[in-house]
Amino acid sequence: MSSSPRLSVVVAGSSGFLGRHLVGALRDRGHEVTTLVRREAGPGESRWSPQDGEVDAAVVHAADVVVNLAGAPLIGNPHSSTWAREVRTSRIATTSLLARTIAAAEQPPALVNASGISWYGDHGSAPLTESSDTRGHALLTRVCREWEAAAQPAQDAGARVVLLRTAPVQDRGNPPLQAQRLQFLAGLGGRIGSGRQHAPLISLRDWVGGVTFLVEHPTAAGPANLCAPHTPTNAEFTRALARRVHRPALLLAPSPVIRLAAGPLADELLGSLNVAPRTLLDLGYAFADTDVDAVLATGLSCG
Repeated sequence: MSSSPRLSVVVAGSSGFLGRHLVGALRDRGHEVTTLVRREAGPGESRWSPQDGEVDAAVVHAADVVVNLAGAPLIGNPHSSTWAREVRTSRIATTSLLARTIAAAEQPPALVNASGISWYGDHGSAPLTESSDTRGHALLTRVCREWEAAAQPAQDAGARVVLLRTAPVQDRGNPPLQAQRLQFLAGLGGRIGSGRQHAPLISLRDWVGGVTFLVEHPTAAGPANLCAPHTPTNAEFTRALARRVHRPALLLAPSPVIRLAAGPLADELLGSLNVAPRTLLDLGYAFADTDVDAVLATGLSCG
């Protein structure tokens, strides 16, 4: 049980991998959770239709905190304009609807809204915190800018707004580690491009723990990087994963090959983000997995 006050929490995106784990953790800590669903609602659920701009305002207004993780999956055909459009519009539509609904409340609940670490864009090896700027025009960088901007109505209304700039969550049950583990086990692992680019990551337990911490913390507001305190390079990640699965990682995916195969997502693989979770550390969150070896040990465990 949690030592914090019992909260009423509304969660959008609860059917996804991260959403399911977060809802379980919040309920385990004694919070009352209502999930937003797009089908007929059952106990503990409320139906909504973000594409039609429909949500039960009374449910949102009665909450202490609204957590929005909703959005189309990032796994898809990166060369598809339809996929890219859905990635963008699904995030903006859900965030806009919830932010406007929160803004209309007499006492606006907090909004803890998903975002991505790609917001920063490629900064090379420069250390980054939540106060750093956003650069470039990579697909997910542009999406994250608009995604965060869609939460502005809630902030303008005086709501506590937290923006979850999430790094890839490394767990054997979740992409990308799910696929990378099999790739490396088959002896097909190797570094990407130069391997010198920094690639932030986080374990599932620290993602859930960090988001729960931000939900419960009454003064947490603004952007929060969800990533391990020590960001590895791609080469360091490659070596660490190869050690964990007891396979060599001798292959190399040259940058031109990545650009051809990954299309508009190539910048996410080749760009460098040397990010630190300054907000969480300053607020006193204690990471369980602080570096790539610990993150992969946890992510690849069967427990």
